[in-house]
Amino acid sequence: MTSTGRPRGSIRERGATLQVRVFAGYDAVTGKQRYITESIAGTDRAARRRAEKTLTRLQAQVDKQRAPETSVSLARALDEWLATNEIEDTTRRTYVGYIERTIKPTIRAQPIDRLNARTLESLYRELRRCRSRCDGRPQIEKHTTAGDHDCGKAECKPHVCKPMAASTVRQMHSIISGTLTAAVRWEWIDTNPARIAQRPRAKAPEPDPPSATEAAQLLDAAFEIDEDWGTLVWLVMTTGLRRGEVCALRWRDIDLDEEIVEIRRNYILHKGVGIEKETKTHQMRRIALDSETVTVLRTHRVRVAERLEALDQAVTNDTYVFSGTKTPVGCQKSASSCDLAICARPGAVVKGKLNTFRRTGRLFERVQKQLLITGALQTKSQLNRQARSRRVPR
Repeated sequence: MTSTGRPRGSIRERGATLQVRVFAGYDAVTGKQRYITESIAGTDRAARRRAEKTLTRLQAQVDKQRAPETSVSLARALDEWLATNEIEDTTRRTYVGYIERTIKPTIRAQPIDRLNARTLESLYRELRRCRSRCDGRPQIEKHTTAGDHDCGKAECKPHVCKPMAASTVRQMHSIISGTLTAAVRWEWIDTNPARIAQRPRAKAPEPDPPSATEAAQLLDAAFEIDEDWGTLVWLVMTTGLRRGEVCALRWRDIDLDEEIVEIRRNYILHKGVGIEKETKTHQMRRIALDSETVTVLRTHRVRVAERLEALDQAVTNDTYVFSGTKTPVGCQKSASSCDLAICARPGAVVKGKLNTFRRTGRLFERVQKQLLITGALQTKSQLNRQARSRRVPR
């Protein structure tokens, strides 16, 4: 009995080429008919023979289930990847912002099996030229007056191309690559084109920490403003803690007798709500403290205890080091703004963020030589103990 089903494939002329087309079943996600195609140059007898071989190969590919199972769009693949990928809430919010603001509006409807390295590199190049991907023509970005008006007289804001940072484009590349890797794992596509696509080159870090003299002057200014704030800046400079890590410190994390501090958590603010999470590196680490820093922390603990005693409370191991209350929200807000307040004072010599000061490396040795707080220093032994600090796995 002759089969009356759908022909498995066909060869047809398309201009000066032959198109080989094979039915590959129905899309597992969209339910639409799916075909795989290849083009053969020429229409002569030799081209026909090559097309016949290609037809046989594609039919075998379908029979062996090597044909991709879906032509789902990139937008759908991104949603599936976000739903199945285990990432922290703060990271997820960042990823969603990149996806909704930039990736989806640009190539959301593109089927993932049609994505190639050229498409991705073109996207990255456009973003590095202008983050809003304008057409390069003069245009008004924001009108100052509603209705008909002369933009020149009204001084409307013209559009100025602002390139997206290379680090941001690289993060978007990571999102797309992760999504396509998952699509390969789910057998939606055969290969991940993002693996061979060229992404912007990472910019080498250029930290600009203050000099020893500037750091000493900044510490003087910090202690003049507030002793607690001075203690925080001192601890950041001598240990290299991140802002969120120092704000998440509890007294149970500091062993003043053994002169050790353990970094276990990170504290951030999101829309005014404090969130405690893992550290940026997802690792706990121990850092040796020098004797002067221990003395500064002991003095700070006494101040915290006196402050809490006035409220009929006591310092416990769960008390945050830099708040004296149940949450370190005030610490985070201070760490975000008070550093600028110090730098903005008349005659200030240091400008920058608190995280700049944590990059001082061995600067604390030179600072302590100039800023004597507790007497004689033993910087050589301090450096040896600092060098023995080691990272501890989770």
